[in-house]
Amino acid sequence: ELCQLDEKDAAAFGRDMAKASGAIYEAFHPDKINYAAYGDGYPHVHFHLVPKYKGGKSWSAPFDLAEDPAGKLPAQELDTIIALLRSKL
Repeated sequence: ELCQLDEKDAAAFGRDMAKASGAIYEAFHPDKINYAAYGDGYPHVHFHLVPKYKGGKSWSAPFDLAEDPAGKLPAQELDTIIALLRSKL
């Protein structure tokens, strides 16, 4: 749990999330980034950082975790997105 991290690790995690969300914002210029933590299966800490756009899927609502077959990207496009995000970190 986030509350179980020591002060140093919690601060580092927060800095990493801020850095990652900044990279997402810089790369994709969303109207908002949503942050969510899920995971009941085993002890761990992670957050989903989800760029959202006015008028887009799930705007004004929690983002949809259901798989969207229409949203699947080809491997080459995923590689391009990964490279873009890495360049912003």
